[in-house]
Amino acid sequence: MTFLERLCSALNQQKLDYALVGGHAVALYGAVRGTVDVDFVIRWSHKGLMDTEATLNSIGLVSRLPINADDVFHFRDEYIKERNLIAWNFYNPENLMEQVDIVINYQLKPNSIKIIRVGNTDIPLINIKQLIKMKSAAGRPQDLQDIAALEKLRK
Repeated sequence: MTFLERLCSALNQQKLDYALVGGHAVALYGAVRGTVDVDFVIRWSHKGLMDTEATLNSIGLVSRLPINADDVFHFRDEYIKERNLIAWNFYNPENLMEQVDIVINYQLKPNSIKIIRVGNTDIPLINIKQLIKMKSAAGRPQDLQDIAALEKLRK
């Protein structure tokens, strides 16, 4: 089982509302894209964030920053505006290739998920329209390349 499958399986078992975004989502839609970390968004709530942190901890991932879900929930706006923190990073200290970013400056919207099956695991992806919108807002060179690849796939 790959790290992505193990991660999504753990999140699914807890019935968390989340969707992959970022490079893994782009690749799962069919565009050639290399990436290490797994980026995802959640339906924003205190309980959802607390449960997400607990689930990540249960599979060996720890926060890179000395903060917890309660801090992120209560100080989200400050972290985004004052510290330019748009994603909360978790990593596995025993395997640095296992990294996750919870994107905190975006909230998962209803009806914005497409489920795909990888191995025996259902993986929710943010729909391609929302993914393009997120990548447009980020505007980094890699995001612009991703948008071009996704637009080509849509046609």
